[in-house]
Amino acid sequence: MLCSNCMLSVFYSIRWFGIGTRELRRLKMGRVVLVTGAARSGKSEWAERLARESGKSVVYVATAQRYPDDAEWDARIATHIQRRPADWRSLEVPIELAEAIDGARAGEILLVDSLGTWVGNLLDESEADWRLRCEALVRQVRASNADVVFVAEETGWGVVPAYPVGRLFRDRLGRLVRVMGQVAGETFLVVAGFAVDLRRVGTAID
Repeated sequence: MLCSNCMLSVFYSIRWFGIGTRELRRLKMGRVVLVTGAARSGKSEWAERLARESGKSVVYVATAQRYPDDAEWDARIATHIQRRPADWRSLEVPIELAEAIDGARAGEILLVDSLGTWVGNLLDESEADWRLRCEALVRQVRASNADVVFVAEETGWGVVPAYPVGRLFRDRLGRLVRVMGQVAGETFLVVAGFAVDLRRVGTAID
């Protein structure tokens, strides 16, 4: 017998966000790219390459929050900063991601790194508030004339987390990445330093 959380997960799909797949495919919007992969797989480097080669003005949207007492986390952030070209504009947006995309202009490409960090920043939100926030994000992506590249982490390929907060993070991120996979015109899975174009080799199930 499935647990209640597992049963709820079965019913979550793109329509959980109030948006149908056909509706998404009819809309005109900027180029949307999803780059997903495991830790240290090279997903951020691939997303940065796509942004750099776009020929557009790059806005790097960092969702990480800074913690003064966490030197290791600060070192990770510093590594990402050092990789960025000097002419890229950077925004630190740990919460208001939809609003940041709303402020983008045609001719720009936003590199959002990452969805997983953004989800983690908002785990205290109720399910209803989280759903509204995700709906706002998806709708803003649809409305934007700018290009957007999302970096996301792959979770849930192993055992079920032992703690409720771990299960919540896994489920929320997994649902969001699945929806973004439908919104995106290009979706890449990065594994062991190789980027796989899922639109070319995969079959959409939604």
